[in-house]
Amino acid sequence: MSNDLSAPEALEAFISWLEAERRSSVRTIEAYRRDISHFLQFMTEHLGKTPTTGDLERLTRHDVVAWLAYRRQHDHLAAASRARAASSLRSFFRFMDRRLDKPNPKAMMFESPRRPVRLPRPLTARDAKATLDAASHGDESLNAPAWVQDRDAAILGLLYGAGLRLSEALSLLGRDIPAPETLRIRGKGGKVRILPLIRIVREALNDYAAACPFPLTPDEPLFRGVQGGPLNPRLVQRLMERIRPELGLPETATPHALRHSFATHLLANGGDLRSIQALLGHASLSTTQIYTGVDAERIKAVHAEAHPRA
Repeated sequence: MSNDLSAPEALEAFISWLEAERRSSVRTIEAYRRDISHFLQFMTEHLGKTPTTGDLERLTRHDVVAWLAYRRQHDHLAAASRARAASSLRSFFRFMDRRLDKPNPKAMMFESPRRPVRLPRPLTARDAKATLDAASHGDESLNAPAWVQDRDAAILGLLYGAGLRLSEALSLLGRDIPAPETLRIRGKGGKVRILPLIRIVREALNDYAAACPFPLTPDEPLFRGVQGGPLNPRLVQRLMERIRPELGLPETATPHALRHSFATHLLANGGDLRSIQALLGHASLSTTQIYTGVDAERIKAVHAEAHPRA
């Protein structure tokens, strides 16, 4: 048909839509491109030619199932990765339906691989506090400037005290100082949420801002490296790698584990799921509900340790 695009052209249109309208992150877009490119290459070999949107419109669920089976058998792709690839493909076909007028409901009538349920690995409240204390004291062997300790304590305080993702914490600008009682954060997918900042987190941010030797102009990044440029997230990951052996923490004690700890400790102390969902910026309540499993595991562990017949 005259209005058909080649499949690669359709993919580029989809990527442009993700960038311009969905404002998806670079990593998300890379994952979509990788998954869908693989599917289109598979279909090219299957059909013996580069498919068009018309060809994709005529595919069946068996074609998709064959692709997922190939990914399992030949690429040895784990269930979680195959589930992500299936989700990418569903999004692409929805785009073709709504934006390219090429619907194909039959191809989407497949069962996605089931993701294994992996519970978050939060720190205990004691370990979380010890982690923040260790960041504020620094490591003398590194010869880092004193203000770096204030910076590190402020960042980890945002992760544990406000439940921010590391990327969200590093997106703060000079205009966010002095630290407000409520913080406006743009999270995944460009979604905005308003977060309360407890006093200790506000004080940590203000202490860092006062100590930072670089001018914190309104439109420049708040958190700086020692040369004055935007702080590299890898340095925060290395900070946790340094703290882990000091405190005897497992390898799962990453910056993101502090966000998990924030949610888990709120739930354990009576926080309701809807409120925690809003604080974390989860689009779906089902994403937040995974923390109920963490709490249940904690309860079982306490029971096994304390019950006289356990």
